[in-house]
Amino acid sequence: MLQPEDPERALALVYAPADRREALAVLWRVDERLGRVLEVAQEPMIRAIRLAWWREALEALDDRPAPDEPLLHDVVTHILPLGLSGADVSSLEEGWAALADLPPDLARQARARGRALFGLSARLLGAADDRAVGDAGEAWALIDRLAEGDGGEEAVALRARAAELLRPVRLPRPLAVLAALARRDARPGGLENRRQGSPRRVFRALAAGIFGR
Repeated sequence: MLQPEDPERALALVYAPADRREALAVLWRVDERLGRVLEVAQEPMIRAIRLAWWREALEALDDRPAPDEPLLHDVVTHILPLGLSGADVSSLEEGWAALADLPPDLARQARARGRALFGLSARLLGAADDRAVGDAGEAWALIDRLAEGDGGEEAVALRARAAELLRPVRLPRPLAVLAALARRDARPGGLENRRQGSPRRVFRALAAGIFGR
């Protein structure tokens, strides 16, 4: 099965319905690929050009065949038949573009990336893209970047914003796993003691997957 690189997203996929799992994995891999653009390209102009290529290539899937890029073919095969368009998936680019700016705008990145990623994920899972889903997505995206050392002097305020958004509400189970782990990280000392794969962290993920919160 197709898998995202992030082990916690791979774990969350276990709780997706079998007939939606591949599509969700592809969506999350698109998000990861856009993030990798920023890792491998240092010049802001190059980053912007490469992100724009992905946005335009995804949008083009709605009216012409995919170019010779395996991930785009995966979008066509697994996502488009479930009702999302290439233009829908291309909305992820806006969030990553906020980090390509100088200086990077982490708050805008979390709003654009996180709300789009969780909203599209919810739709693939047959759930509503509502405020609770959007808030959880924004918070998860904030924690995801803070865990990478982003945020600078704003890190404390951004973590507080994430904690505020992470209300204990019921979510589609794969998203509940990610939100529960982000809630754990948003607590005082949470990021400092964050260890992916630790028994307590895995247990929290499993509980969220079972109960949806």
